[in-house]
Amino acid sequence: NCNTKTPFYPSPTLSPHLNGFSDKRAHHNALERKRRDHIKDSFHSLRDSVPALQGEKQSIKQASRAQILDKATDYIQYMRRKNHTHQQDIDDLKRQNALLEQQVRALEKVKGSTQLQASYSSSDSSLYTNPKGSAVSAFDGGSDSSSESEPEEPPAPRKKLRVEAS
Repeated sequence: NCNTKTPFYPSPTLSPHLNGFSDKRAHHNALERKRRDHIKDSFHSLRDSVPALQGEKQSIKQASRAQILDKATDYIQYMRRKNHTHQQDIDDLKRQNALLEQQVRALEKVKGSTQLQASYSSSDSSLYTNPKGSAVSAFDGGSDSSSESEPEEPPAPRKKLRVEAS
């Protein structure tokens, strides 16, 4: 009935290579079963790694392989967008940090080049002059008591970070 290349032998003693064929077939079946088990375990691992599918193993209706792949794809795309947003925030903070470090260096340079010079006054020996030339008391914490001083510049506004629920 069957059209095969191996001729039919009624007895294993008549066909020594038939036993070898069944051994090869059994080995092939074992390898195929191992491959299918590995794929099954991999799908279970993927299912357990996707938050939208966690808990599916206890439910009566388990997610199909197509659903697992679909949800995993959605989750990967979501995580890529989230990582991109976080990377933008990191880049913004690095730029802000660099600007602040640059401002600190500039202020330290100005401070170093314009040291307060003592100015001896015969009327009040506790007065000194600041870099602007205004009188400063040694006891007032260094604040400029002169009304003609320039107002301090407000600090640069700080960027508010987006907070996403995870």
